Amino acid sequence: MSGPSLRKQDAHTSIHESALNEAKELRALLNKCLKEEQIEKALKVTEVTIEHWESRTLQHAESEEEGLYKEMAEEKPYLRQLITQLTRDHDLMRRIVEQMRNLLIQDEIDYRMISLLDSLIIVDSIHNEDEMNKLLTKNESYDKKVMEKGEDIA
Repeated sequence: MSGPSLRKQDAHTSIHESALNEAKELRALLNKCLKEEQIEKALKVTEVTIEHWESRTLQHAESEEEGLYKEMAEEKPYLRQLITQLTRDHDLMRRIVEQMRNLLIQDEIDYRMISLLDSLIIVDSIHNEDEMNKLLTKNESYDKKVMEKGEDIA
């Protein structure tokens, strides 16, 4: 069963915005370190950034998949295609974070890391928007219309 904050659109939005804003700040800090050629500091910032994505966004994603998404699919079967897409977003983010970790392990901290972070931020932003506007929307007339047509939401 998912926690109550996952089902409440305002609380859920707040969780997403907070994590994404922190990620953007870490990206800016890493970019500054790279520009100033502070490699040791860049390594530490990268470690913190990976930890952030794993402990905030990806842990949240796991909670969604284990609770909220399963519950929503049972309550509203027409959301299954959307839930598959949202889960794919999580998978993409996991893969990008893994690429970052591999670069860190190899001490290859350069502007590729910024590109990976930009990709994460873009995927997460789109994901958050879809989750709020398509999954957690309180539009009952929309739900009724979709159910009558028998369509999946994508």
